[in-house]
Amino acid sequence: MTHKITKKIVSYKVIKQEKKLEEETVLESMHENVERPEMLLGSTYKIKTPQSEHALYITINDMVLNMGTEHEERRPYEVFINSKNMEHFQWVLALTRVISAVFRKGGDVTFLVEEMKAVFDPKGGYFKKGGVFMPSLVAEIGTAIESHMKFIGLIKSEEMTDHQKQYLAEKRKEFEDKHGASGDKSDESFPDKATLCVKCSTKAMVLMDGCMTCLNCGESKCG
Repeated sequence: MTHKITKKIVSYKVIKQEKKLEEETVLESMHENVERPEMLLGSTYKIKTPQSEHALYITINDMVLNMGTEHEERRPYEVFINSKNMEHFQWVLALTRVISAVFRKGGDVTFLVEEMKAVFDPKGGYFKKGGVFMPSLVAEIGTAIESHMKFIGLIKSEEMTDHQKQYLAEKRKEFEDKHGASGDKSDESFPDKATLCVKCSTKAMVLMDGCMTCLNCGESKCG
């Protein structure tokens, strides 16, 4: 097709074919009308609480969007929870259906994690290995979903620097030398005299140099 130039040419620009094709490419995003493929990638997480002799197994299946491109990403599509314990079957089934519906809706679904972790059991929560406090079973399910979202890159982990880790290790050794070592020598254990940290919900807050300091996340009452 021929175009007649009626104005004076003052400049020009060459558009590469690759860039033009990229601009014309429509990126696929998660929405409720996305068709479920025959196969989904999934991960299963085990939850064992002191409230039940049977564990819960949480399976989260992901859909891979824009596969084979630089924009490829995994987004959670559905969740299933299975256990031999049928006591919570009704509300667990309802919870999985609601969560799966939110996943398929698309957008920012990370808010689910904080909402679930903020649920408290009126009968009281429980401590996991390492002194981590779980306010409810729902909160622990939320923690498992958070771990999965970090695994697929949907939530960015806030990891401590090597300097911070070394500082906390030194503080922990200093505290144990002064007050006596903890009975449990595992890496996940904290001193017996430690109290609950409100930031990371771990029983790792100790009094150091007149200031309450968490040996797990570094939270300090002195700033």
